[in-house]
Amino acid sequence: MTVVDRVRDAEHERSALVEESILPTLQGQRPIGMLGYAWIWVGIAVIIATYSLGAAGVGGGVPLSTVIITIALANLAIGAFMMLTADIGTEHGLTFAVYLRAPFGVHGTHLPAMSRGVVAAMWFGIQTYLGALALNGIGQYFLGFDSWVVWYIVFALVQIINTASGIKSVERLASLAAPAIIGISIWMYFTLEGVAETQGINIWTFQATGEMSLLVLFIANMSFWSTMAIDVPNLTRFVKVPSGERAFFKRNRNVFLAQLLALPVTQAFIAGLGAVSFIATGNWNPIEVIQGEGQGLSLVLLLALVVLAQWSTNNSANLIPSALTFINLAPRVINYRMSVVLAGIVGTLCFPWQILNNLFVFLGYYGAFLSAIGGIMVADYYLLRKRRINVPDLFKLDGQFRYAGGFNPAGLIAWIVAGGIAAYFSQYAFVIGFPLGLVLYVVLMKVLVLHAHPQQEIESGYSDEYLASSEGKSWVYLGQGQFERLTEAEAQGSAVGREDL
Repeated sequence: MTVVDRVRDAEHERSALVEESILPTLQGQRPIGMLGYAWIWVGIAVIIATYSLGAAGVGGGVPLSTVIITIALANLAIGAFMMLTADIGTEHGLTFAVYLRAPFGVHGTHLPAMSRGVVAAMWFGIQTYLGALALNGIGQYFLGFDSWVVWYIVFALVQIINTASGIKSVERLASLAAPAIIGISIWMYFTLEGVAETQGINIWTFQATGEMSLLVLFIANMSFWSTMAIDVPNLTRFVKVPSGERAFFKRNRNVFLAQLLALPVTQAFIAGLGAVSFIATGNWNPIEVIQGEGQGLSLVLLLALVVLAQWSTNNSANLIPSALTFINLAPRVINYRMSVVLAGIVGTLCFPWQILNNLFVFLGYYGAFLSAIGGIMVADYYLLRKRRINVPDLFKLDGQFRYAGGFNPAGLIAWIVAGGIAAYFSQYAFVIGFPLGLVLYVVLMKVLVLHAHPQQEIESGYSDEYLASSEGKSWVYLGQGQFERLTEAEAQGSAVGREDL
């Protein structure tokens, strides 16, 4: 039997740790280029809470220009952090939840992974609800039909079908939605600026009486993206990588435009829109503002912005991460399409319209624990393993990542302690949770774990045999728990079995 035949058979194999959609992606399974990935991030950045962050800044007495600059710099900082975790996907083709088997154990991974997966599902529900309100506004204008519940169901189904169709379908939507979002957002800015002018307000000199700290605003924006900062490998595993490129910056060049330009610029602009909306109308909520200020076709187009923004974000930032963590929980019974549906159901059962009423409390507490996971990931991947991973053992119940009954005490203790302290000081969650998680994890691994549970990539002296893309190879699953590193030519045709994700 040829390698290709073995791979075709193996990719449909299921076990407690194996399912085809969470196996490492091969070089030939990475269709997203630099521009496509940037469009995805433009869509991700346009979400409801982005508007509220900008409004919170100007409402706190910070000038509009300073708000925009602060948010751009905060997102540039978090984008740089994302570059670090992105390499897990570009180098090894691993999902977030599968990689967490290294710092948390083959069973321990479920605790932090599901904490992110459920939150992602909640965000799907929140944004589907907001999109449904916008669709209801359009429906009222054209049809005289008023029922956000019906629109919620319709919108949820459309998003689930789109995401379940695979990564190329997600990219195609982003490439269509992102330019439209940018165009309509620019129009929205000038509309709101006009509203402010009619009231004699200069948006650039406006200053409220509040006293918000720039540091709090900066950190709040970093904490905002702690979710995507940790699970960005779910996306970067599909980004094209130059084969055999050893240099970090050249290998990840298709990621740079998105993380270091598309995210900071889009986030700053959309937050600025929220700030302008607040200045002009006293309300940061774009749906309410649009419905209050828009008329006729302008109302429909601006509401369409809300729908496109929620849709493009939900695909990449919520449904995919949530679905992959659900698969990781039970690979024997859950496949990709099933998990996308499950994510939609969970997001709806969380009653997102209630969470929206307490959005910032919600953001603060879950951001604290996720920032700690980010510190642990960076510590594990760069400081302990130096980017080398024994990938085959990530898919073995009795391999090196079993630790103590499938749980790594170093990862779990570091996560609970760092996350708990960060949650207590929730305003500064990211700058506390990330470094504390990093330091605690390294210390605990060296003191408690490594002597009892040796890690082959470390014991080997960081051999290059535990690298993939840097060596011009992919981790190819051959079945029965066996992996082999193959070049693209050797693995040619082996991607046939995985067309969904």
